[in-house]
Amino acid sequence: MQKKRKLVLIGNGMAGVRTVEEILARGGADQFEITIFGDEPYGNYNRILLSEVLNGSQDPSEIFLNPLAWYRENGIQLHAGVRARAIHRHSRQVTGDHGVVAPYDNLIIATGSSPYIPPIQGVRLEGGREKPGVFVFRSLDDCHKIAQYARGKRSAAVIGGGLLGLEAARGLQNFGLDVHVVHISGHLMGQQLDATAGGILRTTLEQLGVTVHLNKSTKEVLGEDRVTGLRFADDEALACDLVVISAGIRPNVEIALRAGLTVERGIVVDNHMRSPDDPRIYAVGECAQHRGQVYGLVAPLWEQGKVLADHITKRNEKASYAGSKVSTKLKVMGIQLASMGITEPTDDRDEIVQFLEPKKGTYKKLIIRDGRLLGGILLGDVSKAAYLMQAFDKSTPLPEERLSLLFELGAPSPQATIEEMPQGMQVCNCNGVTKEGVVACVRAGKRTLRTVMDATRAGMGCGACKQLVSEVVAWACGGAAEQDPAASYYVPGVPLSKPELVQAIRERGLRSVSAVFRELAGGSEDPGSKPGLASLLRTLWHHDYDDERDARFINDRVHANIQKDGTFSVIPQIAGGVTSAAQLRRIADVVDKYRVPLVKLTGGQRIDLLGVKKEDLPAVWRDLDMPSGFAYGKSYRTCKSCVGSDFCRYGLGDSIALALKIEERFQGMDTPAKLKLATAGCPRNCSEAMVKDVGAVAVEGGKWEIYVGGAAGAHVRKGDVLCAVDTHEDALKLMGRFIQYYRENARYLERTYGFVERIGIQKIRAVVVDDSEGIAARLDEEMRKTVEAYRDPWREANSPRTANQFRSVLPVVQ
Repeated sequence: MQKKRKLVLIGNGMAGVRTVEEILARGGADQFEITIFGDEPYGNYNRILLSEVLNGSQDPSEIFLNPLAWYRENGIQLHAGVRARAIHRHSRQVTGDHGVVAPYDNLIIATGSSPYIPPIQGVRLEGGREKPGVFVFRSLDDCHKIAQYARGKRSAAVIGGGLLGLEAARGLQNFGLDVHVVHISGHLMGQQLDATAGGILRTTLEQLGVTVHLNKSTKEVLGEDRVTGLRFADDEALACDLVVISAGIRPNVEIALRAGLTVERGIVVDNHMRSPDDPRIYAVGECAQHRGQVYGLVAPLWEQGKVLADHITKRNEKASYAGSKVSTKLKVMGIQLASMGITEPTDDRDEIVQFLEPKKGTYKKLIIRDGRLLGGILLGDVSKAAYLMQAFDKSTPLPEERLSLLFELGAPSPQATIEEMPQGMQVCNCNGVTKEGVVACVRAGKRTLRTVMDATRAGMGCGACKQLVSEVVAWACGGAAEQDPAASYYVPGVPLSKPELVQAIRERGLRSVSAVFRELAGGSEDPGSKPGLASLLRTLWHHDYDDERDARFINDRVHANIQKDGTFSVIPQIAGGVTSAAQLRRIADVVDKYRVPLVKLTGGQRIDLLGVKKEDLPAVWRDLDMPSGFAYGKSYRTCKSCVGSDFCRYGLGDSIALALKIEERFQGMDTPAKLKLATAGCPRNCSEAMVKDVGAVAVEGGKWEIYVGGAAGAHVRKGDVLCAVDTHEDALKLMGRFIQYYRENARYLERTYGFVERIGIQKIRAVVVDDSEGIAARLDEEMRKTVEAYRDPWREANSPRTANQFRSVLPVVQ
């Protein structure tokens, strides 16, 4: 048996580990003993999703591409948290921290890049120590540090208006900070956008609450012992509590320099990704320079990894990397963007095809020369991105009818589009998955979207390509993609749809989560299914539900919203946004007494006390002497109102009185997902009632229009009109009937906007308003029982349900 060669990889990032995956896919496990050095004490993770971790939409565990178990399963020696310090080419060894020595026959350098810190005064304290409040944004540890420091702060500045800077800004907004982006150039994302697109992006960001400062060169970070602001080259200043520097990246080439390898901007490599100075050494990723070019996007790095793997495994020693035509499709703060090639014409022959709709944030621009695509920008609408990126990559001739390049004329079927797509075209840039990879997965027996995504990681990055992945799966299945059985389950741990589950629970009289698992899941308990089952049982049994507290999420167990640092957010009920001097005094006294670090007005017209210790929660509730605002659960949350008819000169109806009645009627009600309501005294919609889960808007003639299925968060949707009613009581009745119908028929965690779109407003209107199924009286009765079952959970301050209910917890972020 041939002796295995020793392969060492320096760098445990996306490019290096992806290259190892390609080597393993080519039989590399039989050829190599693989050792990896990684600076960070983790497995390989997706850096593209760091902003999702910072803004709280994804847990750090969810972005790992290769957990530590993967290395063990593939026989890889991972030195996690060990930095490689030197390459000894004559003895063919790599030495690292803690005396680690790894001999090699072949070496791959994939050290990536580091944040560039401009020459700004005051970035560090005297003696070179880090100044509190100054951060970079490049790693999981950076996310944790920023999250810990941001608590209780008021404002943040991001230096750099590129992709990473904007993603950092997006993440910082989650902490309730006033966020400023400071950019040295005249428009944002200069590498991907032209001035027009940059201007539209700026307008969109400012509508999302981010303040953008252009043509600003930062001269100094102010503050003696911590950040207090920025001073610019024009001597203007900006007050802020923390600064994130995202001014670009620089390849990490120091270890290669010390080893005597040729380094310019990056480590110079040939068409096999091999150093011209040493045939045993390769480089890949952001640290590598090929034909004068260093690439920072993931798609070129995947191409490099494939060539390197072909060459080093001798699968195809003639494999050659010819450079990459850079294109990308991604989301910037939730805004769809596709960019490819040049952004401005460079030759008199260049033809520009352009479409602009600023009010909708849509911009499309193509640069064409000799009938072929040289560059393009699609902002806001990327429906033609797959076709255009293919045309750009392959330099295929374009049709003379240019309008079809920007818009679907005649709407060709997705199947026809997928048929024409080359096998090697990437459908997922974040994880480097091609059409061929998806098709191969389907042919291997994965015939549902979820199983293909789990197997290939396609669609599990920024999410911009999920629809395309779905279309490729459907095409590969011959139009007969299978429905994932678990997709129809109400919760993953019980193999029943919601109607089947409800029927079984009622027939067997199952009143606890453990009883459901025992009777309907063979006794196997799934922790992730417990909160959904607990919510459903409370909905079905009202007072008679057996409350097993371990089945609830921590928020529901302690009736407060847990924060990243392990403290809690307390939001008392302020019905309809109406308060009194006495309530305000009590709130102020609680803030002082318990040293609450942040007091914030919420979007639902309430006051949020952030940073309360778990053990202080009962005492805080007692001192407030106000009901719970239910800002922590999957339940009715709040009813926002305008000032209505008493004070507003435009008011047509008493929105405050209706909001107070709504708060009293629906407070604390369990629902499949959170419910936010609003009342507006006229169609000017100052309280945004038309984009709430349920809203009531006063109109001419003394009527109220009831809106359902609205949204104004990450998803934006104007609600559908359910009906028009004459009185507050009619409004409460129809709202309650819709909410009960939603409670009984929605999937767990399905917001009303998804529910209304799935069921259809016509059917909902027929059932709820016209009683087409004869269930209106039952829905009203179930709602009555739910209202009567209400108990203020903050009364548990005097009688905790469990001995450790309010004992201190460890911080969530270490």
